[in-house]
Amino acid sequence: MQVPAPFEYERATSVDHAIGLLERLGSGARLIAGGHSLLPMMKLRLANFDYLIDINDLHTELGYIRPGPDEVRIGALTRHRELLESAELAAAFPIFTDAERVIADPVVRNRGTLGGSLCQADPSEDLSAVCTTLDASCVIRGSGGAERVVSMEEFHVGPYETAVGDAEILVEIRVPVRPGGGSAYEKVERRAGDWAVVSAGAAVWLDGGVIVDARVGLAAVGPNTTGIPGISALLRGRRPTAELLEQAGAIAARSCDPVTDQRGSADYKRRLAAELTRRALRRAVERARS
Repeated sequence: MQVPAPFEYERATSVDHAIGLLERLGSGARLIAGGHSLLPMMKLRLANFDYLIDINDLHTELGYIRPGPDEVRIGALTRHRELLESAELAAAFPIFTDAERVIADPVVRNRGTLGGSLCQADPSEDLSAVCTTLDASCVIRGSGGAERVVSMEEFHVGPYETAVGDAEILVEIRVPVRPGGGSAYEKVERRAGDWAVVSAGAAVWLDGGVIVDARVGLAAVGPNTTGIPGISALLRGRRPTAELLEQAGAIAARSCDPVTDQRGSADYKRRLAAELTRRALRRAVERARS
């Protein structure tokens, strides 16, 4: 039977309380919300902590979706189910709905959170690719209520590493709203709810049928693929023809560094990256036009 190493349990009553506990308990403490990534790692003894700080009671403070004219603000404790069921989020960014439909199963979606997914910083994580594709930013709060805002590129320092310090907490994700936008997410998995073999997210902004800006993010094909500047540079200022999207797919394949494993060979994954990039861009363009 797999059981984690012994640990102490604390239950936070507010964000400031949680930060105070992190300050007092030091680097041996970790926050837990849904726990669907942290607990399996602890049971396998891949991660061992002296203290777990339960922040589920903070959902009333950090679980929200607040649309605005310039950006949508999403609390870090917003559950996957809430992201999936939000009509406002689906209207502004359908990529969220696309991704949430293929994330895990209802049990995980009922408990797992947006903030937990981002802080896990797994290169195969769906919502990291989604948020990077949408050029989202992360709000990190520290002692005394001090907050700093970082881009997704700054937030993810590396695989399983983020910019959140030992006595800090991710409190909010901000997604800019821009006119003429469309977005989509494509994923291939071995079975429903599994980690991706490869997935691709795309966001496109059009003006008069011309691409003003575009972003593509990949998951499960190596580090540093959640934003591909070469695709953005290729698409800007051009009309979204089939030939152009074909070139974007080729750049995606060249930009990733997959490994051969039980989910497929590296060559197969590169081919998937190219095809899923084309599909996601095509759907994003269709949605932007509509």
